[in-house]
Amino acid sequence: MSEGIAEAAASAAGASGGGWRRATGVAGVAIGVLATGAAAGVAIERMTVGRGMRQRARLALDSAGPYGTLRGTPGKAYADDGTGLYYEVDDVDPDPAATPGRRRRLFGRKAPAPVTVVFSHGYCLSQDSWHFQRAALRGVVRTVHWDQRSHGRSERGAAQVERGEPVTIEQLGRDLKAVIDAAAPEGPLVLVGHSMGGMTVMALADQYPELIRERVVGVALVGTSSGRLGEVNFGLPVAGVNAVRRVLPGVLKALGQRAELVERGRRATADLFAGVIKRYSFASRDVDPAVARFAERMIEGTPIDVVAEYYPAFSDHDKTEALAHFAGLPVLVLAGVRDLVTPSEHSEAIADLLPGAESVLVPDAGHLVMLEHPEVVTDRLADLLTRVGAVPAGTVDGYGSSSTAQPG
Repeated sequence: MSEGIAEAAASAAGASGGGWRRATGVAGVAIGVLATGAAAGVAIERMTVGRGMRQRARLALDSAGPYGTLRGTPGKAYADDGTGLYYEVDDVDPDPAATPGRRRRLFGRKAPAPVTVVFSHGYCLSQDSWHFQRAALRGVVRTVHWDQRSHGRSERGAAQVERGEPVTIEQLGRDLKAVIDAAAPEGPLVLVGHSMGGMTVMALADQYPELIRERVVGVALVGTSSGRLGEVNFGLPVAGVNAVRRVLPGVLKALGQRAELVERGRRATADLFAGVIKRYSFASRDVDPAVARFAERMIEGTPIDVVAEYYPAFSDHDKTEALAHFAGLPVLVLAGVRDLVTPSEHSEAIADLLPGAESVLVPDAGHLVMLEHPEVVTDRLADLLTRVGAVPAGTVDGYGSSSTAQPG
């Protein structure tokens, strides 16, 4: 199955006209999620559920799901190449005991800046992927949520669009520094990163060790890796993954140049695309369909040329030595046991290099563990924030469920 789709993707790279159009749907799926194991399950579903019913279900979930609706105070930082990076700030609720309307003036020493928790999201996602954790922490601690370049509401990477430069994890580290300078220029920081976001945090540490030393008081690395991603097999048999790796670079380059046609193909194969996304995002069978659809929308929203721009950066990623900058800090390392994208062994390797870190492996969880088991991720994150003095013990309750997550 995987080899067949890989071959279809390869032929798509050299196809034109009608042949290209026929191939782009399959190729877009293969490249967009890097694997094909869900195809059989989708085929079974097609025999039991009509296409019109599936389309109506997606529309219903889109209209009813509250996920991704939380908004904060918007801002924009600018990367070193001029790319505008969109972020939002959720501030701590004001002290209810304070007298309304009273102006306070502090003489002498300035009040210390509050702890700011900065969330960095993963590949093909957006800041909204932290929906549950954001809902639970709103008003309790100051948070910054931002969209990586070419993702979410951020601008397309200027260096990529204007000069054709490849995206690098080092660039993402510099982007994070720009966001911190704009949104949290002073005060202690807790850095939280999922997948590519965790790699971004490592790249920040590698390039700005003084920032880590002087301001960072805690780190959470969720479902991420410090390197050796070229060895990940995505749950495919050896022959299949080798075939995908063999054709992927050329196919990605070709597809990125024909983005409009590929996007049409992705829409035409929405059912297969949804099944593959679910396989590589979640592990448990009882994921809320609205959450699964929410993840699908985020990934669907990432253009194929952005997918193509980013992919080569992962094989080059190696920030193992940068982990030393986190030594002595409270660190949470958390992963889903059944993560096929950044396997939990990679998180265990990170924890081994940080002996004082809390290592948490979540059974029956895949790559999007913060959406699949939000109660676990929020609980351990709240504990980390309590340990560093960012929040008083017991002030974070609930996990941002749909009953508490209302637009802000």
